Amino acid sequence: MSTPHTSMTAVPLTPDLLRGALDLEHTAHGVLPHRLPARARAQCADGQLAIVESQPSGVRLVFRTRATAVELDALATKRVYPGAPPRPDGVYDLLVDGRPAGQATVAGGNTLTIDLATGAAEHRPGPVGTVRFDGLAAGEKDVEIWLPHNETTELVELRADAPVEPMPDRGRKVWLHHGSSISHGSDAASPSTTWPALAASLGGVELINLGLGGSALLDPFTARAIRDTPADLISLKIGINVVNADLMRLRAFGPAVHGFLDTVREGHPTAPLLVVSPILCPIHEDTPGPCAPDLSALGEGRLRFVATGDPAEVARGKLTLGVIREELARIVRERAAEDPNLYYLDGRELYGEADSAELPLPDELHPDAATHRRIGERFAGLAFAGTGAFTDRPA
Repeated sequence: MSTPHTSMTAVPLTPDLLRGALDLEHTAHGVLPHRLPARARAQCADGQLAIVESQPSGVRLVFRTRATAVELDALATKRVYPGAPPRPDGVYDLLVDGRPAGQATVAGGNTLTIDLATGAAEHRPGPVGTVRFDGLAAGEKDVEIWLPHNETTELVELRADAPVEPMPDRGRKVWLHHGSSISHGSDAASPSTTWPALAASLGGVELINLGLGGSALLDPFTARAIRDTPADLISLKIGINVVNADLMRLRAFGPAVHGFLDTVREGHPTAPLLVVSPILCPIHEDTPGPCAPDLSALGEGRLRFVATGDPAEVARGKLTLGVIREELARIVRERAAEDPNLYYLDGRELYGEADSAELPLPDELHPDAATHRRIGERFAGLAFAGTGAFTDRPA
C-alpha cells in the first residue's frame, strides 16, 4: 500500500456505481451488497444461504473518472474451517477500460469460524481494511473494481483523487445467471475469472451472477427474484445442489422445475432462457446424496467431498446427476413446443469425461481456476456464438 494522497476525496456509494447486486443494505459501517432482495432473504433462515448470497460474486463498482488513484475501505468477513487448509484472502480485481489492471486484498476483517462436521459457526468482529490502486493512467477512463466473489464485503468508503461519475449505459445486454457454488466461483482465482464472469466478458454482456453456493435448490423466492430483475438473457444451471443436499425425490423435482420456469417466465415471457444441466461430477453421476466432507481427508488437512447415498435407492426416486439430466432434457423438450425461446444445454459439454481426466475436480466437487476458464470459454462459444441460445436471431 502506498501513502494515501492528501487530495483524495470521498465518493458517495450510490446504487448507480454498483452493478450485479439486487439489494443494498445500509449497515453501521456502510453498505452491504446482497444478491437476493430482502423479501427473499426473509423467507429462508438457512445460514448457508445467508453467507453465500452476501458474498458479492459478480458485484463490481463501475465508474468513469480521470483519477490516478482510487481507495476503497471495506470490512470483509473471512471464513475459517478448522482442520481444512486456510482460505486465501478475497481478491479485488481492477479493470480499466475493460482490461485487467491490478489486484489487491484487504487485511483484517471479521472472521466466521465454521465446523465442517457439525455446521456450528462462531462470528468474531474485526477491523476495516483498505485496498488502494494507484499509478493509473491520466485521462478519462472506465474503472471497474470487482469485489471478492467468495468474501462477504461491506463497503465503507470510496475515495478518488479526481471526480467520479456513473459509467454511461454502453448498450450491452444484461445476462442473469443462476447456479450453484460452481457458478458462484468456488476455487476460481479471482472475481473477474469465475466462469460466468469470463463468459460475460467474451459475450460482451453485463453480468448478474446469482450463483449461490450450496443453494441452487429451486427455491420459489429465488425464482421470484429472477422474475423481478430486469434482464435480457437468462440461464439456470440446475441439479448439483439438489443432489448433494439430498433435497427431494424425482416426484418433487419435475414439478419444482416447472414451477421455477413458470415463475421466471411471468417476468420474462420471451427472453432467451437457457436451462443448463450439471457438469460432470463423478461422485454423483450414479450415486445419490447427501454429499459430505470426507472426515478422514480432513484429518490430514485436505478438503474432499464424498457421496454418501445408496445407488440402489435411485429406483425409489432418489436423484443422481444422470437422472436429473434426463429429466431436465425432457422438461425443456416438452415445454419448448410452446416456448420457442427455451433452450437446453447438457453441462457435460462444458466439462465432461475428457476434461475430468485432464483437469480433475480437486475436492471431487469444485473446479479449479484453469477449469473455470475452460468452462467460461466453452459456455461463451456455445451460448453467445453461432446458433447459441444467446445469439441475435431474426424476429
